[in-house]
Amino acid sequence: MNGLYFIQHIAEIYKNLYNRNMKQLSFVGSCLDDLRNFPDEARRAAGFELYAIQCGLEPSDWKPIQSIGPGVREIRIHVLGEWRVIYVAKLKDAVYVLHAFRKKTQKTSMIDIELARQRYKLITKVGI
Repeated sequence: MNGLYFIQHIAEIYKNLYNRNMKQLSFVGSCLDDLRNFPDEARRAAGFELYAIQCGLEPSDWKPIQSIGPGVREIRIHVLGEWRVIYVAKLKDAVYVLHAFRKKTQKTSMIDIELARQRYKLITKVGI
C-alpha cells in the first residue's frame, strides 16, 4: 500500500467515522479466534480493512471468490507472510467474516474454500 493511497483511504474512513449506516461485523464459526491468532501486524491490517468495509469502502487488496458464493471476497494481507480473510458484505446490514487463515501455498487450499462455502451456506440458509 503506497503512502498516498493510505492517506486517501484514511480520509475516506474519517469521513465515514460517524456514518450511521455502518454495517455490523459478524464472525461465523471460529473466524474471530482464527483472526486473533494472526500476528499483531497482520491482525491490525485485517482490522483496518474490515473497518473500511463496514464503512462501505473497498479493501486495499482483494479479489472475488465466486466459487464460494455471490458477493464473497477475499482480503489479501501481505504482512509477515500471506494472510487471507474471506467475507461477504452484500447481505442485509452486516459484514460476515466467513474464514480467516494463513495462506501457505500459491493456490488456496480446497479445505479453506470448502469451509468458507459451508459457512456461506449456513448464513444464507438461516435467512440473514
